[in-house]
Amino acid sequence: MLAVDHLSHRFRNGNEETPVLHDIHFTVSKGEIVSLLGSSGSGKSTLLNLMAGLMKPSKGSILINGHPIEKMSENQLAEFRRTHIGFIFQSYELIPHLTVRENVELPLVFQGIKAKIRKEKAVALLTKVGLGEKTEMFPSQLSGGQQQRVSIARSLITEPAIVFADEPTGNLDTKTEKEIIDLLLELNKTSQITFVIVTHEIEVAKRTRRVIQLRDGYLVEEPLEAGEDE
Repeated sequence: MLAVDHLSHRFRNGNEETPVLHDIHFTVSKGEIVSLLGSSGSGKSTLLNLMAGLMKPSKGSILINGHPIEKMSENQLAEFRRTHIGFIFQSYELIPHLTVRENVELPLVFQGIKAKIRKEKAVALLTKVGLGEKTEMFPSQLSGGQQQRVSIARSLITEPAIVFADEPTGNLDTKTEKEIIDLLLELNKTSQITFVIVTHEIEVAKRTRRVIQLRDGYLVEEPLEAGEDE
């Protein structure tokens, strides 16, 4: 599903170059849920942006579903992200003047899907994440955990090949954090959705099936116990 092959990246500022990632290589299989763990400055945000096609790597390749995204044009990347990649954000990124259902439907609007189909899919997903009775409410009427559930439903509406979750529990308390990770694990188990969860929290990382750890731009080889929910 995802193959990162000998990936390196440098930021250029005039004549100066700052290395950020060094020869990163790993794969994620279809239906896996893995975490990308690293502290601030480890390079995990840069790696996420590269995997999501938001930046071009200095060296190496990234394949998603067999597509080498580093070779795509900006227009091709934009279309590829719309149809193949789902995103879950730390700050939810919901549009306040749209209802919960309309927020979830939004990616399908850009794909030109008919309103009836959009509504049916959105309601089904919201029911799946435990918000079936709140479809016509607005984001401001929901708790942080509920808003993140809306974000999760929205990330799945296009049936993406892979979902990147960027610090999905960063704004949540411990109890709600557990509930959100429980939900992601359940979606992975029941629907075989491929998730890559980017986090700096070891306790979050340990709950996924596999941990990819970064430190100072390098892959860390020492194992971190994971998969307590297996």
